[in-house]
Amino acid sequence: MQLAPAARAELADLLVGSLEIEPTDGIQAAWTKEALRRRDEIRSGKVKTIPGDEVLAEVRRKLNR
Repeated sequence: MQLAPAARAELADLLVGSLEIEPTDGIQAAWTKEALRRRDEIRSGKVKTIPGDEVLAEVRRKLNR
């Protein structure tokens, strides 16, 4: 917990990537494939992330219309 948030996120990504994931059904396999695709898009820079607090502020703004 003493690591910077970015370092913790990287560590978590490495730990999850090291797991031997054996999907038990087609749904799990599809979600795993989708999660890996999204991760790769973020890593490549194809998709930019938006901080959660910004997303929540935008949702709240839209709901208050």
